[in-house]
Amino acid sequence: MPEPASGITIRQLQIFLTALEHQSFVQAAEHLGMSPPAVSMQMSKLGEALGVKLFVKEGRSIRPTEAAHQLQPFAETIRATLHQAAEEISAQQEARDNSVRVAMVSTSRHFGPQLLRDFQSAWPDVKVEMQIANRQGVLDMLESRQVDLAIMGRTPRRFEVDAFAFAKHPYVLVSHPEHPLARSSRITRADLAPHRFLAREEGSGTRMVHDHFFADAGLDLPKAQEMDSNANIKQAVMADLGLAFLSAHTIALEHAAGKLCVLDAEGMPENREWYILHPRGIRLGRAALQFREFVRRKGPRFMQRFFAGTPFAL
Repeated sequence: MPEPASGITIRQLQIFLTALEHQSFVQAAEHLGMSPPAVSMQMSKLGEALGVKLFVKEGRSIRPTEAAHQLQPFAETIRATLHQAAEEISAQQEARDNSVRVAMVSTSRHFGPQLLRDFQSAWPDVKVEMQIANRQGVLDMLESRQVDLAIMGRTPRRFEVDAFAFAKHPYVLVSHPEHPLARSSRITRADLAPHRFLAREEGSGTRMVHDHFFADAGLDLPKAQEMDSNANIKQAVMADLGLAFLSAHTIALEHAAGKLCVLDAEGMPENREWYILHPRGIRLGRAALQFREFVRRKGPRFMQRFFAGTPFAL
């Protein structure tokens, strides 16, 4: 058996309150932009859904019944609740339109904050929230809608995204400047197999470069110590504790200072892309759209300028 109120609509309650206020179907119809018969029909349907008569005609006017007076406070509460909901949703949407939440993989921390700073200079009224995490953390934030957009070097597979490449992303093989291979040229994959490596956790973009470099040649993966950040790997390489594949954009300063050496290895550098992306099908707020378009249009020139004077300028 259907619920007694299952056939009641918000529109009927709106018409009911208007008719109650004007004590006339004709005036209610004029106020609502309806015909008087349409108002009368809707009030009949509302009364039928409740099993009562709501109005009694008295000449050209109508008189509300006791049932109508009983219904009135509930209808007013529903109207007020809907109005409050609309206001709160509008306020949240306005806040969303004026803010953007951006996540970036840890590899991009060397340029990402400066890119955000340039955006804020162009759009000073926009509130920007930034999160930096490993690849898994960024994917989790995207999927749970904790952020609007992400900057990362490889698009996800576990959910669909709209991704826009804005710059090349070279990976290089680095060593301590005094490592024996630092003086070699045209180093083959087989030459590298006996050496000790430092690598990121499984699933990271940097780790995939490491694994694919050897797997593509049919070689077993060399012994590698796993570390949880590029910063730690750089420090270990500078201490001559092993070789590592790293984003060229993370080692520009150390390379310029002569603390790291980029090896002339077969298949390196490996050029990938930097992307600005978001889950497919979501509605981005105005500020998020502004940031996405800023990165797409200004990102290439920003990267050229930011890495100018280094061997990794694009």
